[in-house]
Amino acid sequence: MGKNANSDGVKKKEQSSVGKFFSWLGNDLKEIVLTFTEGDWKSRVSYLIMGFGPIMRKQFLRGFAFLAMEVLFVLYMVGFGWHYLKDVGTLGTVARVLNDNGTYTYNDDSFLILLYSILTIIVILAFILVWRMNLRENRNEEKLLKDGKPFPTVKQDLHSLLDSNFDKTLLTLPVLGIFIFTVLPIIFMICVAFTDYDKNHQPPTNLFSWVGLENFKNLFTFGSTTAGASTFGSTFLIVLSWTLIWAFFATFLTYFCGMGVAIMINKKGIKFKKLWRTILVMTIAVPQFVSLLYVGKMFANDGLINSYLMKWGWISERIPFWSDPVLSKIAIIVVNLWVGIPYTMLIMTGLLMNIPEDLYESARIDGANGLQMFKSITLPYMFFVTGPFLLTQFTGNINNFNIIYLLNQGGPTSLALTNKAGYTDLLVTWLYKMTVNDTNYRMAAVLGIAVFVVVAGISLVVYNMLPSVKDEEGFQ
Repeated sequence: MGKNANSDGVKKKEQSSVGKFFSWLGNDLKEIVLTFTEGDWKSRVSYLIMGFGPIMRKQFLRGFAFLAMEVLFVLYMVGFGWHYLKDVGTLGTVARVLNDNGTYTYNDDSFLILLYSILTIIVILAFILVWRMNLRENRNEEKLLKDGKPFPTVKQDLHSLLDSNFDKTLLTLPVLGIFIFTVLPIIFMICVAFTDYDKNHQPPTNLFSWVGLENFKNLFTFGSTTAGASTFGSTFLIVLSWTLIWAFFATFLTYFCGMGVAIMINKKGIKFKKLWRTILVMTIAVPQFVSLLYVGKMFANDGLINSYLMKWGWISERIPFWSDPVLSKIAIIVVNLWVGIPYTMLIMTGLLMNIPEDLYESARIDGANGLQMFKSITLPYMFFVTGPFLLTQFTGNINNFNIIYLLNQGGPTSLALTNKAGYTDLLVTWLYKMTVNDTNYRMAAVLGIAVFVVVAGISLVVYNMLPSVKDEEGFQ
């Protein structure tokens, strides 16, 4: 009954969200029509010449601002945007032409066509939004005229930008930066996943074109090739499985070991607590990339570990820490403990001090031992407070590029795996290799989408299961 009720509640929320969207869209379209049918001639002209209505009503600042937006949009489309947008369907037809003197003339560039076409589409959508604001401004002005209220002056408009609308003024540049440096590259990457952009299709020398879902079919093609190597899909499953295994152990081993170290140091009767904390914190003081590069060299076949073990006669052959797949995975997880435990210990130390001592006193009176108090008091409290942090650590470890690549570059590599993937490669390091080493941008883009789906899916599912989300009033 409980599960059915929950599922019905989720469906109602989904239906409510969808219904609200279509209701908002219907009301907005209705307002656009009413603005034209019920508005005066100034408002109707504003459908074509933005800002015309406000200018005629002596709202010069707002009117000329809308008019400037339209002029800039037209100049952009005529002088730049349309030149690229008209070729987005083919991504170019002529790459270069050989001249009579032996030189080349470069014409179309698929990379620029795709990039600037996406930018132009975003500009068009932004212009539609501004156009809609222009219509709403005309309707509001007509309402003020009808009610006999005065229009805001230019001074009041400028003052509002630093007062009631200061949030919009302050966020304009950051939002613009987000669109240019975050949204645009993400959309570009998604579009590349539907092209044949690789080392054989490098603009401006060669063009790339749309291939539809062919790259995604390769992602789900399993088995082996005639040469004995695994297909892209099989390699993807191997790398994905290791990525999830690594993220699980890297997160929870660090979490529980850090918690254990914090509990031991904070236990009553332990001497030199500051000294133990200082020793652990010293590992944080050293830049991580320096530590990882040094440890990677230490565990190499000719590194300090193997050299001294053979010198002391403890081993007869060098231990293949980075050339054996299983040993490499174990070594990486162990090294991550050395790197991650100090961070977790510091966090846990602060949280342990916030657990009410009355809970432990009551448990002792009831006859509970140390293990029972840890299981019933410490652990539930820690999970409640650090649940979101734990989820963040897990998703961060899925994309933990540094520790994998700096230790052994994702090796050992094998001809059995496609695109030079290694047995300890995570999805993110494999993506890096495909981009930098193989210039296989199309499959790297597909892999980037796969990483997003995996991380987003796990995050959404686990987040709704966290105690701090399900029971916000707990431990209060």
